[in-house]
Amino acid sequence: MPKKIKNCFYKNLTFGKLLEAHKRAKAHKTYKNEVIKFEINLENNIINLLNNIKNKKYHLGNYYNFKVYEPKERLIKALPYVDRIVHQWYIEEFIKPYIVPKFINTTYACLTDKGTHKAVLNVQNQMRIFKRNHGDFWVLKCDIRKFFYSIDPYILFNIMKKYISDKALLDFTKLLIFDGRKANDTIGIPIGNYTSQFFANIYLNELDQFVKRTLKIPNYTRYMDDFILLLHNKKECIEIKAKIESFLDSTLHLKLNDKSRYYPYKMGVNFCGYRIFTTHSLLRLSSKKKIKRNVKKWNKQYLKKDLDMKNTIQSINSWLGHASHCNSHKLQNAVLNKCNFLFNTDYFSKVELELINLIESDINHNL
Repeated sequence: MPKKIKNCFYKNLTFGKLLEAHKRAKAHKTYKNEVIKFEINLENNIINLLNNIKNKKYHLGNYYNFKVYEPKERLIKALPYVDRIVHQWYIEEFIKPYIVPKFINTTYACLTDKGTHKAVLNVQNQMRIFKRNHGDFWVLKCDIRKFFYSIDPYILFNIMKKYISDKALLDFTKLLIFDGRKANDTIGIPIGNYTSQFFANIYLNELDQFVKRTLKIPNYTRYMDDFILLLHNKKECIEIKAKIESFLDSTLHLKLNDKSRYYPYKMGVNFCGYRIFTTHSLLRLSSKKKIKRNVKKWNKQYLKKDLDMKNTIQSINSWLGHASHCNSHKLQNAVLNKCNFLFNTDYFSKVELELINLIESDINHNL
């Protein structure tokens, strides 16, 4: 049983801590209307928020819903700015210092000094060690079906009670989980909330502990709802997969995606956007197809003089950063050579030319 959080809610409910939460929440959003409006009367707004929380008058605002389509269609729910301040305060003051340290060291999503690239390196390192110590092996690759939409808030709250004995903090946690739900909105947590990332990790920490402590599987890596296990043979994969499915269904009310499967390691492990082998890693085919589609789109926009150069350069740089972590030097050059708009400097402003020079510098560094 983990040591519980106690006597900390009101100690951390201060003007200074809410102000710091505001500074984090507004990062990269300085010129958004709701941020500007909040900062016009900043001191009073922080004081009012503090008093509302202290006097139990705080409630979540109304969600603004929109859809994103990359990498797949998802419904995103965005809260008003003041609620994002509250989420920053809650996560930074209570979840990160008290609960995150109890996670296993091979979970990588939404955590400081972790991320996709370290998750990939961990899987590859485990593959190399397993191969060296045991010879050929099998991979069990799983992900959760409609994960965020399937999280049971009542189970989530019961999990949170294992960590929290501070009544005020527990009441506030309950508010964050349940406030604003409609009568038919009984399952799932919103994609888009800062709290949801951590609630999701806390929820699947139950699976992590089951795999590591009960099943005693040493080679296990999770990135949010995707996870990889390295096992000795096909028979062990079948047995472990069945035990995981049973645990998820009975304890967390979750199900594995039908795409979850097991296979020999020589086929490569598709994980976090890469295809991982013991000796090297490659970009997944879907990533290659996506960048090629984008290049065609950008070239067409360039011909119509309708290309947003700043956003395009940022997208290219982001992809190059992703591609640079695997064996893809030839692909990177091929992609850049097909970006016709990069070779006509008359089209660009001085700032855009500087961005292009940065890309060329990054490429030369990676090569």
